[in-house]
Amino acid sequence: MEPQKNAEIIARIKYLMKEMGLRQVQLAERIGVDTSNLSKYLNAHMPLSDSFLNRLVVNLGVSKEWLLDGTDLPFGKTPVRIDGTDGQLTLVNLGNGQAGGTPVYDVDATAGSSSGRNELFSSENIVGWINLPNVSPNCRIVRVSGDSMAPVIMDGDFVAVREVSNPDQIYWGQIYVVQLDDFRLVKYLRRHTDPNMVVLRSENSNYDDMDVRRVDIHEMLLVQHVLHINSRL
Repeated sequence: MEPQKNAEIIARIKYLMKEMGLRQVQLAERIGVDTSNLSKYLNAHMPLSDSFLNRLVVNLGVSKEWLLDGTDLPFGKTPVRIDGTDGQLTLVNLGNGQAGGTPVYDVDATAGSSSGRNELFSSENIVGWINLPNVSPNCRIVRVSGDSMAPVIMDGDFVAVREVSNPDQIYWGQIYVVQLDDFRLVKYLRRHTDPNMVVLRSENSNYDDMDVRRVDIHEMLLVQHVLHINSRL
């Protein structure tokens, strides 16, 4: 494996550890590898093996495409049951997540321009919580409208997003909620030939790429999960 690709995979493994709250000892126990060998993998003192990577995929439930290439989503699409009652969302706790779960907001990730993070995630917009495996309570779940990201994200799906603490650290090829002056978008972030710019790309080929200056991006939220809402379950 090329050193650059090896380094990118290690960065994604460390990202998983941070998001899942796992120390090296805990990760080693969870995937069944020797702690010293795990340390060698994470410090690039030993090349990543197929067996090691497969252990991560199987034991953490992570997408192999994401782990190897940074494409797809870390944990893919999860079906969630949400029942509608008099126009309100009644959330059904699923899985074995932490008590309280992940908050769900009655807001559209792709609608609105002037509302900042504080307004978007105000307590008045919370309609409930969901407990799902691998979805951190520190995420926020919001609705997506439109078909620009179909079929990865369908109109009406929900996404679990995390705040980006360092906007200069971009996981290229991942999906972000991007706030610009006039609108908010859910797009893939791709490298631009100009380091001062980024490419916003849709999954739907009917939509053209957008070249955006980095300074014009007011905030970004990383999409960690896509939740497909099926009210007929």
